[in-house]
Amino acid sequence: MRKLTFTAVLACLGLAAAGAMAQSYPSKPSRLVIPFAAGGGNDIVARVLAARFSQGFGQPMLVENRPGANGFVAPRAVADAAPDGYTILMGPTGPMSIAPAIFSKMPYSPIKDFTPVTMVGSFPLILIVGGGTPVKTVADLVAMAKANPSKMNYGSTAPTFQLTSELFKLRTGTAFEHIPYKSSAEFATAVMTGEITIAFTDPPPAIGMLKSGKIRGLAVTSSKRHAFWPDIPTMAEAGIKDMEVTIWMGLFLPAGASPVIVNRIRDEFVKGMSEPNIREKIIGLGVEPDGRPTAEFAKFHQADIARWTAIAKAANIKAD
Repeated sequence: MRKLTFTAVLACLGLAAAGAMAQSYPSKPSRLVIPFAAGGGNDIVARVLAARFSQGFGQPMLVENRPGANGFVAPRAVADAAPDGYTILMGPTGPMSIAPAIFSKMPYSPIKDFTPVTMVGSFPLILIVGGGTPVKTVADLVAMAKANPSKMNYGSTAPTFQLTSELFKLRTGTAFEHIPYKSSAEFATAVMTGEITIAFTDPPPAIGMLKSGKIRGLAVTSSKRHAFWPDIPTMAEAGIKDMEVTIWMGLFLPAGASPVIVNRIRDEFVKGMSEPNIREKIIGLGVEPDGRPTAEFAKFHQADIARWTAIAKAANIKAD
C-alpha cells in the first residue's frame, strides 16, 4: 500500500513538474526544422516565421535545414527529439501526406510520431519552363515532349513535386526523366538555365524569375488562377483534367507534446499572422496564411493522406 502511495505521489510530482515546464515555455532557444535546403519556398517562409517567433517568445528560434532521403531526414530528427516544444517541424505536404501514399516503408509515421499544431499556409504549384524556350502553352509542351520523348526531363526535391510531375506525365501521355535536386530554388534555376526542361515549383523561389521573364509559367495546379499571376491559366483551363494540387505547410511537435505548449505555439503564430507586416510578407511569397485550430488541422492532415493515397493508387504510382 505504501509503495502504491509513493508511486502515485511521484507520478503527481512528475505531472506537476511537466506542467510547470510547459507554463514557463519557452525558456531557451528552439529549432524550426525543415526538410529542404536553404533558398526554397519552405525555407523562405520558415525564416519569416522564425524571426516572428523569436520576437514573440523572447527567445531565439533557429531555422535548421535537414534535406535528404526524400525529405525524410527532418521529420525523423524531430520525431526523435524530446516533446518539450524546443524542436518544431515545419512539415510540408510531401513528407507528411504524399510520402505515406507512395512509399511502402517509411522511417516515421506522419500521424503517430507527431503532435499537430496548426497549418502555416497553402499554395498551388506552378508548371514552369525556361523563358527562352519556344514553349508558350501546356499544349506546346505536350507536343514537344511527344516529338522528343528521350530529351525531356523534370526537376524535383521531394514526393510533392515528383508525384505532381508523374501525375502530369500520366495525364498527358508524355515521358520526362526525373532529375533530383536539394531545393526548389535549385531546380527553378536549372529550368531557367536550360539544365532541365520543366518543373512544378512552389511560388516563393519562382516569383523573381517569373517577373523578369527568365522562366515562364504555363499553368497553376489550383482550381482558380493565382492572384499574383492572373495571366497564367489553371491546369483545367490548359486542357489537363484532374491535375488540381494544393500544397500546404504545417507545424508539428514530437508525439506526446503538452497541449499547453501546442496552444502557446499556435497562439503566437496566429498573433503573427494578424500583424499586417508579417501577413503581407507571407502573402508576398505566394502563400495563403492559415492558422486553423489544432483539432481541425489534425483532421485535415488525416484526410489529406487518404486523398493522396487514393490519387497514387488510381495513377498506379509507387516510389519503391
